[in-house]
Amino acid sequence: MALPLITLLFEALSSSGDSFAHIRETVLTDYVINTALLMLSVGTLVLLIGIPLAWLIANCDFWGKRFFNWALVLPLAMPAYLVAYTYTDLLDYAGPIQITLRDWFGWTSVNDYWFFDIRSLSGAAVMLSLVLYPYVYLMVRSSFLEQNATLTQAARVLGKTPFKCFMQVSLPLARNAIVASCALVMMESMADFATVNYFAVSTLTTAVYDTWLGHYDLASAAKLSSIMVMGIFVLLFLEQLQKGKQKSSNDAKVSQQSLTYKLTQKQTVLAVSFCSLILFVAFLVPVFVLLQYAVHYFEQSWSTQVFEFAFNSAGIAFITALLALLLSLVLNYAYRVKPNKVQAFSLKAASSGYAIPGTVMAIGVLVPLTFLDIQINDLTVWLGFSAPGLLLSGSIVAIIFAHLVRFIAIANKTLESSYEKISPSLDMVAKTMGTNGVNLLKKVHIPLVRKSAMVAALLIFVESMKELPAALLLQPFDFQTLPTYVYQYASDEQLELAALGAILIVLVGLIPLLILNRSIDTSSIDSNKIDHSKVIQNRVDGK
Repeated sequence: MALPLITLLFEALSSSGDSFAHIRETVLTDYVINTALLMLSVGTLVLLIGIPLAWLIANCDFWGKRFFNWALVLPLAMPAYLVAYTYTDLLDYAGPIQITLRDWFGWTSVNDYWFFDIRSLSGAAVMLSLVLYPYVYLMVRSSFLEQNATLTQAARVLGKTPFKCFMQVSLPLARNAIVASCALVMMESMADFATVNYFAVSTLTTAVYDTWLGHYDLASAAKLSSIMVMGIFVLLFLEQLQKGKQKSSNDAKVSQQSLTYKLTQKQTVLAVSFCSLILFVAFLVPVFVLLQYAVHYFEQSWSTQVFEFAFNSAGIAFITALLALLLSLVLNYAYRVKPNKVQAFSLKAASSGYAIPGTVMAIGVLVPLTFLDIQINDLTVWLGFSAPGLLLSGSIVAIIFAHLVRFIAIANKTLESSYEKISPSLDMVAKTMGTNGVNLLKKVHIPLVRKSAMVAALLIFVESMKELPAALLLQPFDFQTLPTYVYQYASDEQLELAALGAILIVLVGLIPLLILNRSIDTSSIDSNKIDHSKVIQNRVDGK
C-alpha cells in the first residue's frame, strides 16, 4: 500500500524540479491557504449536516423516518463534479434562477443585486459537502445505534433533557466515529480535482495537475503532492492526539432496549423539513436535471456501450471493496492483538494514499508496475517463452491497485473506530475458551464489526464507481469506465450528451446503499436483544 507513496517521495527528492522554486516564491502560499480553507469549510458543513441527521434517524421516532433512513444516503452515489455542473447551470448568471429573478424585479445587471457566486471556494465547499456528508451520517448513525441505551436512560432519570443527553452522553460516546468520518471527508476534499478545477479554485490538487500536465514537470508535481501527504499525516496525528487514552468500549449489552424519543407534532415538522431540505438539495435537484437532459437528448446519448462501461466500473469497484476490506481487517486485527508502534505505523502508512491526487497516484502506481512488467518479460524471455507484454501496467490490475491504495483508508478508519468499541474483556473470555488467532477473528471480531465493515465496503464501492483521474490515465486499450465516459462529454460542456451515463453511475451506487441500510437496521434491532457473552460462547462452541 505504501509503494506508490514511496515512489512519489523518491521522485520528489531525486530532482529539484524546474518549476517548484517559482511556485514556492509566488503562489504556493495561496494554494496552501485555499486548500486549508476548503478542508475546514467542508469538514464544518458535513458535521453540521451529518450529526443531526444521524441522531434523528438513530434515536428519534417521527413520521417519515423509515423513508429518510435510506434516502439520506443517496447523495453518496452522486459524483461531486456532476452536482457542481448541474448547480452551475441553475445558479449561474445565465441560469434559469437568476434570469427569473431579473424578470420579476426588473434587474438589468449584477450591479443591481447580490447573488451567491457558485464558482468560488465557498461554492466548491458546499458542493463537496452535499455529496460527502453521508460519510458522517453513516458512520455516526452506526455509532449511535451501537451505544448502550442504559447510559442515556440513566441520564434521563437524573433529570437531563433529551438535548442534554445528546450533548453530554451520545455525542461524546460517538466522538471517535465523528472524528474518523470528518478526517475522511477532509482528506477527500483535499484530493478533489474536478469540482475545484471547474470552479477555478486554486488548490494544491489543481497545482499538481497544472504543473504536471501543463508544464510536464513531474518532479515539481511530486514535491507539491508530498506537501499534501504531509498535511494528511498532520491530520491523522491530530486525530490520534485528541483521542488520548479515552476508550469507548461497550461491555455486554444485556437485555438492552432501544433508545427512542417520540417527537411532538412541531418537532416532527422541523425534523421532516430538515431531512427533506438536505435530500432535495443534495440529490433530487441534480437527479432531476440529469433526467431532464437524458430524456431531451435521448437519441443523441443512447448507446449500448454505456451498459458495458457500467459493468466495467461495477466490477472494478467490487474487487476493490473486497480486497480493501480483507487487507484492512488483517491490519486492524494485527494491531488489536499486538498494539505496538509498528502496527500503528502500518495503519497510518496504509491510509496515506487517500490524500494523493488521482493523477499523481496513477504515476505512483504506473512506475513500479511498469518496472515489474519489464522484469517479468525479461524472465520469460530468459526461460525461452515469448514475452507476455504489459500484464500489470497495461491491464485493469493497475486501476484496481490505484483504487485500493486510494480508498483503503476508508476501511481502516471505519474498522479502527469499530474495534475501539469492543471491550478487551471479550477477547479474554474467548481466549480462556481456547480461541486464538484466526478463530478469534472469525468467531468474535468479525461478528462484532460486521456493520462497520459493511459501511466501509459500501463507501469504497461507491467511491470507486466515481473515481475519475486514476481510471482516465490507467485504463487499458479498448477499456472504459462510466466516469471516463461522462467526463469526456462534461469537460467539453456537453454533459447533456452523457446524462444517461451519469444516471447509471448513480443507479449502480444505489443498489448497495439500499442493501446496507436494510442490513444495518436489521442488525441494530437484533443487537439490542442479544447478550454478547452468550454470543461468544455459541461462536466458540461452533453453534
